[in-house]
Amino acid sequence: MIIVTGGAGFIGSNIVKELNSRGEERILIVDRLGRTEKWRNLLDLKFLDYEHKDDFISKMENGLYDRGVRAVFHMGACSATTEKDADYLARNNFDYSKRLAQRFGGREGLRFIYASSAATYGDGSAGYSDDHQGIWRLRPLNMYGLSKQMFDVWALRTDFLEQAVGLKYFNVFGPNEYHKGDMRSVAIRAYFQVKQEGRIKLFKSYRPDYRDGEQCRDFIYVADAVNVTVGFLDHPETNGIFNVGTGCPRNFNDLASAVFAALGQEPNIEYIDMPEGLEKRYQYYTSADVSKLRALGFVQEFRSLEDSVQDYLVNHMEKDPRTDLFLHA
Repeated sequence: MIIVTGGAGFIGSNIVKELNSRGEERILIVDRLGRTEKWRNLLDLKFLDYEHKDDFISKMENGLYDRGVRAVFHMGACSATTEKDADYLARNNFDYSKRLAQRFGGREGLRFIYASSAATYGDGSAGYSDDHQGIWRLRPLNMYGLSKQMFDVWALRTDFLEQAVGLKYFNVFGPNEYHKGDMRSVAIRAYFQVKQEGRIKLFKSYRPDYRDGEQCRDFIYVADAVNVTVGFLDHPETNGIFNVGTGCPRNFNDLASAVFAALGQEPNIEYIDMPEGLEKRYQYYTSADVSKLRALGFVQEFRSLEDSVQDYLVNHMEKDPRTDLFLHA
């Protein structure tokens, strides 16, 4: 059996879909559906069972899953970079991850792959290298990033990374992110803005070295991110922390232009003020150093921003019946 925590979420549900395409259906999805529309991500997936994340952790620690598990994709976490309850983030993202690692770590033949985040890199002053020696120098800009950093450091100090893979996802976007609210990608928010207002709103720049809309991110399509993630299932000899990005950062103006092009409209961009307090915690540039990933032999090219946005909006958003539900919510 394969366990996917956060399996009803954005990246998690896409991982389950990819596993299904490989013929894998003995999958346990662990998540918390709550009152969101996240449950809709489960509709097209094939899986053996579903467990609420609290029930699962209790059953796991009572030995229910001591046998028969061959892989754990730990994608579950609170991913809100604006969450202010630091204790909640520490419990949900750090402590929960430790409990899974302590239970499943060291089992022969079991693959453990977990989600870290590019948020651990903070303002980028310490670089974007996934070399283990640099982990100690990173200074995240928010508690979400710190909660991910705390587990990376713990995994390194306890030698857990000698038997597991941690993936620092950069700006992932694509199908099944409807439910994420304010944490949805700029791509889907821009799509809805164009549909509703005929324009896209981007944050102004507060630094003289960046013009409005020229703040850069390493955008990666979820299909590419999942391809990297599931690919580690095929290489149990490879462990450690790896960046999951394209290594080719693009600015938000480029993204907005790609959205307008996909929808067949002329660009119409409005630059707006950042919310109060965000200025000092805002990343102006991110770029994944993927040299370690490439050195493993991962030679597949990532989709361009334009091709990714075109596929996302035309082949998914425009055809998905859920779009109207959220468009008129």
